[in-house]
Amino acid sequence: MRSGVLSFLISAVAVSAAVIPSSSSPFSAHSKRGTSVSVTPHDSYSSSIGVLGCKINTNRVAYWPSAPDCDKLCVKVTANGRSVNLLKVDQSGGAYDISYDAWNYLSTGKNATVDPTAGGGLPATYEDVPMSECADLLKDKQHLSFAAANSMNFISSCSASTWVGQNYALYNILNTQCTWGIDELCHLPDPSQGNQPICDHQLGLTVALTDCPVININYPTGTTSVAS
Repeated sequence: MRSGVLSFLISAVAVSAAVIPSSSSPFSAHSKRGTSVSVTPHDSYSSSIGVLGCKINTNRVAYWPSAPDCDKLCVKVTANGRSVNLLKVDQSGGAYDISYDAWNYLSTGKNATVDPTAGGGLPATYEDVPMSECADLLKDKQHLSFAAANSMNFISSCSASTWVGQNYALYNILNTQCTWGIDELCHLPDPSQGNQPICDHQLGLTVALTDCPVININYPTGTTSVAS
């Protein structure tokens, strides 16, 4: 009888363990459920953590009230039966803003440069998804690229075990609109030698950069302009 009770308890523990979500995953069952929001169009690229617009698809960016996270930087937004994956690399003042082109596509099914439209809040849902689902929004399909001169506060806050800690790249480009600096990769020295990025040229040079422009799609005309 005693052995029968013991077997029952072991079985119960095994079942309980099977239904408890793993705490090691950054995507809990809650984050996978669509959260209802009203998304609004945003037509000028920016990044509060220093992500370079010339190294990503700036037509697929989320400007969320919450601060960008070291792991949860990809969100899937759905409206009108259509979905887009967006990089969450900037923090808004409270609105759920998304790139104008993404908003226009969710609204009409067409790109903003083809059939631009105007409007306000669009009822939608969003969920955090793995960064692999945003890989096609990265120019090299793997790394999230940062301005080496002014992104170290965010990068140093991300441990080596996080997605950013394993997949960031540093460039000697001074601003997120990629109008100043030099388009060259930098690297961090050995910790014993400090934490300032090392580049082939002096870090943070204010020289004009013209060969990798960031293009904004203007609301509500659908015309384009170079970010400045």
